[in-house]
Order: sequence, then C-alpha cells, then structure tokens
Amino acid sequence: MHDRIRVLVVDDDAEVRALLSRVLTKAGFAVGEAVSGAEGMALLGRHEYDVALVDVKLPDASGLDILRWAREAESDTEFIVLTGNADVETAVEAMRLGAYDFLGKPWRNAELVEVIGKAAEKKTLRRENSALREVMTRRDGLPQIVGATPEVQELASITGRVAQSDSPVLILGESGTGKELVARTIHLKSRRASRPFVSINCGAFPDTLLETELFGHKRGAFSGAVASRVGLFEAADGGTLFLDEIGEMSPAMQVRLLRVLDSGEVRRVGEERAFHVDARILAATNKDLSREAAEGRFRWDLFYRVSTISVPVPSLRQRRADIPLLVQHFAGAAPRGKALKFSAEAMERLMSYPWPGNIRELRNLVERLMILHEGDEVRSSDLPTELGVTARATVEPEAALVSLQEVERRHVERVLQATGWNKAQAARVLDVDIKTLNKKTRDYGMSRSA
Repeated sequence: MHDRIRVLVVDDDAEVRALLSRVLTKAGFAVGEAVSGAEGMALLGRHEYDVALVDVKLPDASGLDILRWAREAESDTEFIVLTGNADVETAVEAMRLGAYDFLGKPWRNAELVEVIGKAAEKKTLRRENSALREVMTRRDGLPQIVGATPEVQELASITGRVAQSDSPVLILGESGTGKELVARTIHLKSRRASRPFVSINCGAFPDTLLETELFGHKRGAFSGAVASRVGLFEAADGGTLFLDEIGEMSPAMQVRLLRVLDSGEVRRVGEERAFHVDARILAATNKDLSREAAEGRFRWDLFYRVSTISVPVPSLRQRRADIPLLVQHFAGAAPRGKALKFSAEAMERLMSYPWPGNIRELRNLVERLMILHEGDEVRSSDLPTELGVTARATVEPEAALVSLQEVERRHVERVLQATGWNKAQAARVLDVDIKTLNKKTRDYGMSRSA
C-alpha cells in the first residue's frame, strides 16, 4: 500500500483526471487534482505533495513552466511529466529542469504506479539525508580542517578552488588523514551544498552488495529483494557522491562505474530502463592508482575519469606543528565537564611520534584520555608506552637528552609557529595568559622574524 504517498494530478482533461484518480486511488495513493497550471502551482504552494503528474500542455501554462516555478520555489515535490505528443526535445528539457521521469499518453497503469513509487522513494531518501545533514551541522558545525602549517593552508586553498568546479576529484592520502573531511568540505563550499552528500566505502562491500548500494534494485531482482530500493547515485542526484577507497573496487565494478560516469545514466539491478542522474563524483584512495593501473589492477580509463583533479592530503608526520592545535580541537569536541591540558614533556612525545594512523589515531588517543585519565593534566608518563618506544626510535639519542627548559622552549616555539604567531591562540593552547607567553618569548629570545 502507498497510503502515505500524496500525488497531485495536473491536467485540463476531465476524463484523464478521472482515470488517473481511479487508478492511483486503487493503488493506495492519496490523490489531488488541478485543472490548470495556476491551480497546480497554488496547490503545490499550499500543500505538501510527494509526486506531481503534470501534463505538458495546459490552458494557461506548460508543464515545463510548472517545473521552472518549482525549481525557483525550491519545491520538494518530484515531478513526472505526461504528454500525448512525446518528442525528444521536450523530454530532454523536462529532465534538465528536474523532472523525475517523462511518460507518454497512453500510459501503462502498472508502469505509472511503479514510477510514482520510485519518485516518492527518492523524495523520502532525500529528506532523510537532509535531516541527517542538519542534525550533524547542529551537533558538529561545519567541517573544519584544523591546522596552520603551510601544508594545511595549501590544502584549504586547493579545496576552495576545486569546490567551484563540477569535475571529478581524486583525494589522495594515507588512511586516517581526513580524506572524507576534505570531500565534505569541497561539497559544502560548492554550489551543491544544499543538496545531498552521500558517501560509501567501496572496500566494505562484496560486489553483489556494492552494486545494489550504488545503483539500487528492483523488487524481485534477486532472492530477498522484497521491495525496490533507491541506490546511492540516485540519492545523490543534484549533490555529491563520495566513493571512499575506490582502489578496492573489483574490475567488474570498475566497468559498471565507468559506464555510469560516461553516460550519466543509472540502471537499477533487475531493470531495463535507465534514468539520468546529476551527481558530482569525489573519490579517495590510499593507494597509488597509477601504479595499480600499470600493474593491471585498476582500469586506466577509469583512473583518468576520476582523477580530472587530484588533491593530496598530507600525513600527520608532514604537519607535526599542527598537533597542539589538533589536540586542543579534539579535546574541545569531547563531552563537557572535563578539561585536559598536556604537559610540555607529554606534548613533546606527541610531536615526536610518527603517527602511522595519522589524525584518526591522534583523535582516538585524545578521546580515550578524556574518558579514562584521572586529573586535569596529562603527563608524559600517562601516555601509552608505544608512543615512547616509537618516539625513541625516531629521535636521535643526543637530541632526546635535553633539559626541561629546552623542552619548554621547543614546545612554545612549535605552538607559536603552528598558530602563525597568533599569541592569543597560542596562549590558549599553552594554557597560559598573554603576559606569561610574552615573558617566555623574551626569555628565550624568540621573535617572529627569527
């Protein structure tokens, strides 16, 4: 039953309206009627409809005029255009204006009911995605690439420039460097920011599941497919689809993905009919895809297709001076009621450790300390043993044996560099007041020019 799906029929032919009303009511839809473009737009403005069936030729306007009005009004309704004189030019214009589908008269009732159901599914999924995005924005604020090193400033500059394009982007970096954060930032800086951001880890699914996740499936397409399902390409229509770990995709799935990227059309599993989608593709990998392609594990044509623009994300080892800022950021994002500060020796160990798990590993450490550590200061001895072992292996012995004063001097200098010599920000990271920080810079003979 489709008792929750609300359909508006906009057609000036009384017989057509009556026939559609009977067919759709029998299928379980709640049906409204409008005899003109003006009445249709008035009803769509006052009431919430999931789907609107709109005739191309109306006495006072065309169905395409209603689509233009709906786009300007940012209507949430999905539109299906009906016409007795189907032509390719009108169909293309209808799809360009955002119509879900274009059907000729006479129609097949079973096909019409199925298309309405799919259109309503798409609207529901889009609304859920929008609600989730709103909740995440309220909770976490906008994505934030934290850091003040030249590497991070360059990354922020690149994401800003890349966001202005619709070209595919390949985000490169080790695991844990924040590739999905970069993808979300690109999306939210783009003209697609108000539309869905949909992501999937391509390495987390076997081929059969990945295919239905990306492209959806028709009811009965395979054992267990008790209902039709919208794929992620369809859910991301008008927005962005992020394909994480694309290097893990099998050769067979690479072929299917390339076909969709080349044609812009998706076909659900078990269906013959394809439909157009407009989703910008952002992909990410921790592999060298050019080497993977040279060794036959990744298709060259797909590599060229997804890597129109490449964005490298630096490892944490390449931006060690950002560690104090990242620690402060992660501690600030933890549950309130507990504040932690790190001693100079503890911070020195954090900055000496190579962080093979990158930012994800650092964040997990800070969150664990926020929960388990007793007291309000983390000392060097409170840190996990493995940090010390790895740090000693990567630091020259004579460099490790320094005075406590030298440790403090180095730490103050690193924090000042990381904050771009913003003393107010540096003082907050160091948990001292400006007066104390100024005294330390004088005592240690530090200056920005130096």
